[in-house]
Amino acid sequence: MQQCLRILKSNSKKQKVIEMKLSQDEIDLELQIMRGWTLDGRQIKRTIHFETFTEAINFINKIAQEAERAGHHPDILIKYNNVTFTLTTHSENGLTEKDFALAKRIDEILGR
Repeated sequence: MQQCLRILKSNSKKQKVIEMKLSQDEIDLELQIMRGWTLDGRQIKRTIHFETFTEAINFINKIAQEAERAGHHPDILIKYNNVTFTLTTHSENGLTEKDFALAKRIDEILGR
């Protein structure tokens, strides 16, 4: 996948890098290799079933730490032992490489 970035200059002469929205072809390519993630408009989603509520919460806590490190935070819906992650980049009104990077990290931590 090509790197899609734009650089904005701020008043302090520092540069801020913002990821740009992916094309539909890039999104389709990513989703082909990702198990369990689906496209829902301008976001990707995955629901994961756990044996217990406690397992679900423990997993969410691991993801929260990763999201903080990445500076990119998923929407999380908890329904007892089912957890749905929804990823999008609000500033770009769509999907960016950040969304797929965090989705892949969620899958790695899940280990399935």
